[in-house]
Amino acid sequence: MDRREFIIKAGIMGTYILASGGCQVKQDLRKPTAAPGVSLTAPRKGEAVFEYLNRMKGGFDQELYRQILGAANAFKEGDELLGVAADSEETRSFARTLLRNTKIKELDQHLVFQDEVYDLTLEAIDPAAQDMVQDWTLQGLVQFLLTAPEKEIQQVMPGLSSDVIGCVVKLMSNEELIQVSQKVFNPLPGSKIGSKGYLSARIQPNSPTDNIDDIIWQVFDAWSFAVGDLVLGTNPVSSEPESVARIEQALFDILVTFKLEDTLSNCVLSHIDIQAEVEGFQPGTTGIWFQSLAGTVNANRTFDVSVEKMLAHTRQRTGQYALYIETGQGADFTNGHGEGFDMVLHESRKYGFVRALKSKMKPDPQTGHLPWVHVNDVAGFIGPEVFKSKEQLVRCCLEDTLMGKLHGLPIGLDICSTLHMDVSLEDLDWCIEQVMPANPAYLMALPTKNDPMLSYLTTSFSDHVRIREQFGYKINDAMWDFFQQLAVIDANGNPTANFGDPIWVYYQYLKAKGEKRSKADIYTEGKQKIAEIQDRGVPIAQGYGENIWDLEPELNRQVHRLYEDAKESIWAEIEPEFLAGIPAAIPLVTQSADRTDYVYHPESGEKLSAEAIIQLKELRKSWGTNLPDAQLMISDGLNPRALMDDGHLTPFLKTVKEEMKAVGKSLSKNPLFITHGRVRAGYACGEVLFKDADRPKAILHIIGERPGSGHHNYSIYLTVADGKTWAIPGEVDHNITRVISGISDTALPPAQAAKEAVGILKKMFEGVESKA
Repeated sequence: MDRREFIIKAGIMGTYILASGGCQVKQDLRKPTAAPGVSLTAPRKGEAVFEYLNRMKGGFDQELYRQILGAANAFKEGDELLGVAADSEETRSFARTLLRNTKIKELDQHLVFQDEVYDLTLEAIDPAAQDMVQDWTLQGLVQFLLTAPEKEIQQVMPGLSSDVIGCVVKLMSNEELIQVSQKVFNPLPGSKIGSKGYLSARIQPNSPTDNIDDIIWQVFDAWSFAVGDLVLGTNPVSSEPESVARIEQALFDILVTFKLEDTLSNCVLSHIDIQAEVEGFQPGTTGIWFQSLAGTVNANRTFDVSVEKMLAHTRQRTGQYALYIETGQGADFTNGHGEGFDMVLHESRKYGFVRALKSKMKPDPQTGHLPWVHVNDVAGFIGPEVFKSKEQLVRCCLEDTLMGKLHGLPIGLDICSTLHMDVSLEDLDWCIEQVMPANPAYLMALPTKNDPMLSYLTTSFSDHVRIREQFGYKINDAMWDFFQQLAVIDANGNPTANFGDPIWVYYQYLKAKGEKRSKADIYTEGKQKIAEIQDRGVPIAQGYGENIWDLEPELNRQVHRLYEDAKESIWAEIEPEFLAGIPAAIPLVTQSADRTDYVYHPESGEKLSAEAIIQLKELRKSWGTNLPDAQLMISDGLNPRALMDDGHLTPFLKTVKEEMKAVGKSLSKNPLFITHGRVRAGYACGEVLFKDADRPKAILHIIGERPGSGHHNYSIYLTVADGKTWAIPGEVDHNITRVISGISDTALPPAQAAKEAVGILKKMFEGVESKA
């Protein structure tokens, strides 16, 4: 059967059934080009960081200071690319020795990097608590954290700066990180979420097409397994306010119907500006507000976020639910804003940013509770340029869990991996078991480990059931009571006959709305709805295997086939015949040496080769004074099959040409095809082609998405800027770009996506032109 038939018949995202019975995954793990490792000489007895700097450099040296702090980290590829990783275990030991001997006040007096974000984090420091620890060495702080009871640790936490917290975790083993995490907890006010012995869940009901049924039925599915007590949080495909509002309303309706709006919140993870806009015209429905945050001003600019903007939004959050923040090690440097210091310190500063925002909030006059603020550390989502192995994923999760807790935050984890990392489905189970003793506040929860929209691996409903059984963790008491009322578990907490039956939850939902139809009729309708959802490639978990925490066997086999398809897709190459079939296409290459270099060293795919720049200059010269309004470009991305599959690229190209003509915008006659191209390679092309334009110009960049969903989707990135902006290298970035994702013959139809893209592009042109 073909891919479309498999998607329909299997009831999950499609896959290629390989004739060989499995895939041969390319295993060339050649390291990307990295800066030389940090090499240190042995410190003298009792020598601290700043004494070492004075001896080696005659005084304070910022670069060596950052290198020492980075060299103290457990190894990760991201620090290596930043040029701050130790070149050997000996150097790592030297760096840690220097740190152990260094006093906290000396670290606070010598900032690794200073900007408006870090200035804000310092405002949240309690001077009295800071005075308690100023004369401690880092080793003294380690010993205190390991031996003191939670009450005493909570007293000093407000005095610990983000850099100090980032440095202290460098000195601790995994076992020590777990030991401290097991006794520091910051529960959400009025709940048990984030308490000792509790593990909550964010239901992540993602849909490749923002289909409301896909989304709400994943909520019913989660609750049938007694999972999901923190937030109903959907990652949207479209961030158009109308689309976001539609999803927010649907999620909020579930909470209101079951009278749970004071127990957990809903959230559509669009940009916080969009959520604020939706709240303006659809008040009361947006629940908790989401935003990704970075640890520096420049990195936050990539998210179109600033300190001023976040403070303004924070002031609006006066109800029960305030902010849901996502972070992750490596996000800063992969966006070109490493600023010369290591990933752990970047991550710690993000938590400091959140702590500072939280400090600006006021308690509710009636309850005395502060609004809810919680953080999700998306460890592993970026890819192998940050770290590759399962051991590094565990280390990252443990570091971040403790850093979040020491900042006074309820911190959850997305223990996840991308399909281009060297972490298998079984490896991910191992990682979960290694991290869970640290007792984070919550994890993600999906029907299977495979996200049908984001194409990455994370935690399933069945994982939550297993973790609760294995570690004895509970969920928020109010939701446990609800699940008993829902009759998916009995009074003793044991599964009932309704456990794992999402139609039962749907039936209860309709009854709560006053539905008068019979149970048999509703079940018939429910089965039909599930069939339709699965036809769209979204899995719905029903029942279980030998144990209640085992995924149903056939569903489990399908997830593994998807994993194989993803690995095969990542290493696919564009076929010459396909490229030759794109009319008038100009082939370009980036600085990636080959597919392996491209996958493991993303920066190489963001930079154009010297030959490509010459080709672009020739194209620009051929236009003379008649510049087109837009340039179309196509990159293979992380899944070349997304372009080569029948019915994918051709309908999009045909429709986008027609639609551009209809709105009066000209399109270059020569599309660019970039082999081993990343999103920023498109911006680099725009800089060459449009730097002297006298009117706003656009690029439309088609690129293969991460594989894993079986749909073989691609995205279209839309960017409009004036000539002055294009003329500044690096000025055009993600913050002014719009994206439509999930485009394929089995998800968002290519012709429809082309129409939507041109509609958005037209508005973007109008916005830039109005500012001229």
